[in-house]
Amino acid sequence: MLRIAVPNKGTLSETAVQMLQEAGYATRRDPKELIVADPRNDVEFFYLRPRDIATYVGSGALDVGVTGRDLLLDSHSAAVEVDELDFGASTFRFAGPIGRFTELEQLTGVRVATSYAALVGDFLERSGVAAEVVHLDGAVESAVRLGVADAVADVVETGSTLKKQGLEIFGPVILESQAVLIAGSADAGGLDTLRRRLRGVMVAHQYVLMDYDLPASMLDAASRITPGLESPTVSPTRDSEWVAVRVMVPRADTNQVMDALYELGARAILVSAIHAARI
Repeated sequence: MLRIAVPNKGTLSETAVQMLQEAGYATRRDPKELIVADPRNDVEFFYLRPRDIATYVGSGALDVGVTGRDLLLDSHSAAVEVDELDFGASTFRFAGPIGRFTELEQLTGVRVATSYAALVGDFLERSGVAAEVVHLDGAVESAVRLGVADAVADVVETGSTLKKQGLEIFGPVILESQAVLIAGSADAGGLDTLRRRLRGVMVAHQYVLMDYDLPASMLDAASRITPGLESPTVSPTRDSEWVAVRVMVPRADTNQVMDALYELGARAILVSAIHAARI
């Protein structure tokens, strides 16, 4: 039985649970449940603190888990990333008082506050910068104003929160993070099935299925607009001068593609959601 760690709360939890549901797995109905067995799929789910998941998987106590790349690297766990899951994106940057720092090297000898001490410490060491890393569990952006640190390293979205604290971003990107599937061993039984299912869910989120009718003479031009993953599926219609086309299209491009096809002469353009896929 494959033992899977799932975030029990936080920004990763809701989407992770939704993906597992869409992949055909049983999930908890009560937020207080810590363990959910799914004998039909020969798996068992353990709902854990996101920060602890890499430790459990790396130790071999659990086989695989969903966590953030940042949490995996910060844990120094033996677990390895096996797949990106396309949600929970975040960017880690340095920030300091406006006008004080412009380059990473200027952090030498100063205090840098962060909730990811190992991750930031490793980055500074690789960069040849000897700074004192101050570990905080939260409210990192207040560390400079409160005199705990000279600079901070934290997740940055728009930078507006940092600006409110009188800080500005500088230096290189520390890490581009997102939710990832991790494993203690690539040989874990059931891992390949889990990966295929989750990839199918991601495809279903990223693509739609588009059907349209088109004059056969315009098929080559239409195929350039909708090449599909491999090639469109083309079927004859009762009218020999027309064909019916079915193809996968990136969800974000749906309306632009429909407009282009209509201008080309396609009609009866229909779009359907994809609920599951194996690519």
